[in-house]
Amino acid sequence: MAKKYRDYDPEQTLLLSPNLKDWLPDDHLAVFIDEVVDELDLSPIFEYYEKEERGNPPYHPAMMTKVLFYAYCIGMPSSRKIDKSMYEDVAFRYLGAGNFPDFRTISDFRKIHLNVLGDLFVQVLKLCGEAGLVELGTVALDGTKVSANASMEKRKKYETLCKKEEELEKAVKEMLEKAEKTDKKEDEIYGKNKRGDELPEGFREKEERLERIREAKRRLEEEQKEKREDYEEKMEERKEQEEKTGKKIRGRKPKEVPEEPEEDAKANTTDPDSRTMKTRKGFVQGFNGQIVVDCDSQVIVAEDIVQDHNDKQQQYPMMKKVHENTGRSPKNATMDAGYWDAESLKDISLYTELYVATEKDWKERKKIREKSPPRGRIPKDATYKEHMERKLRTKRGKEIYKKRSTSVEPVIGQIKNRGLGKLLLRGLEKVKGEWTLINLSHNLLKLWKARTSA
Repeated sequence: MAKKYRDYDPEQTLLLSPNLKDWLPDDHLAVFIDEVVDELDLSPIFEYYEKEERGNPPYHPAMMTKVLFYAYCIGMPSSRKIDKSMYEDVAFRYLGAGNFPDFRTISDFRKIHLNVLGDLFVQVLKLCGEAGLVELGTVALDGTKVSANASMEKRKKYETLCKKEEELEKAVKEMLEKAEKTDKKEDEIYGKNKRGDELPEGFREKEERLERIREAKRRLEEEQKEKREDYEEKMEERKEQEEKTGKKIRGRKPKEVPEEPEEDAKANTTDPDSRTMKTRKGFVQGFNGQIVVDCDSQVIVAEDIVQDHNDKQQQYPMMKKVHENTGRSPKNATMDAGYWDAESLKDISLYTELYVATEKDWKERKKIREKSPPRGRIPKDATYKEHMERKLRTKRGKEIYKKRSTSVEPVIGQIKNRGLGKLLLRGLEKVKGEWTLINLSHNLLKLWKARTSA
């Protein structure tokens, strides 16, 4: 007896609902994105197009925003993949509502409106607050190294950059001279169908390379200038102190900093704004992404991305951003030893109770943890560091610091697990906008889960 199978007919016609919303469940992420973007104020984006004077009407800003937000929520930042999904994916077709922007349009929309994303981040954060997800009882600050859209192999020494700049300047000059000479023979050289004033082949590529090399060289020179100014300031302070006391200051003098960058100083020619960052697994060409997370909800309440290799100077700016974004200061804040800087932390502790590790070395941290919980009054002569270590050894201190492992650390993991651990855009300003978009999409996911589970 032949095996019986369920009916299968690829040619079978179907009667489907013409409304794409009927193809998705009510609690689908795309439906949520559709609804939540309608709650946001997109007037800055609309204003851009009101001033625009081109012939063809642009795609609707709300539709483009919904598509972009949904794409980042599901870990699809590639404009080409979004383009493809607009035809093949029901959720994207629902959000597009019969529109099919190509990858260039999607990419341009993202780049043009990066400056608006900071405000949209705050608007989404406000919606999270209305949903009870921003209590600010305890927040945790942490940083993560985010890979740039640039290869480590594209780092060039200052000496090499100077030589390449000279070579390309010479090549560009020769190409222009050659084009000028052959201008008189345009019919011979360019053919009848061309005007004769087209750029020589390879000219634009060389010009772009020259500009990137100049930018990388300029970056090294600016950094060297800052180091030199810092050195001169220290030497001036040292001189004034010696004149005041009439005595030579003991110890080594600050090492002299030359005016020109060292020959082996390196900069990246693909993205000169990126830096070589050390990670647990080695080195990456990238940036230092910073986030502050509400420990109870894992909602990101402040974010930024910087060029600094370490986190030491990020605690005050990030805690300030929390207040700017929410209008409030958190009751407690916890940070790892990378943020330990007594002077900066003292300012923050005026309005937020801090629990900050003081030692990076795990052996030293273990010694501090294993000490008996403090008893009695705090000694009058205790330093701020001793005071902090004492606080971390209390039962409350241990409980609050432990929240890092269930809040900010998992959030960084969630972002990278969505495939958003590598940036697409180049240049610090664009990278800042993209990092905001990544963190905004994380908060949208938290809000979606809160609303659908309510």
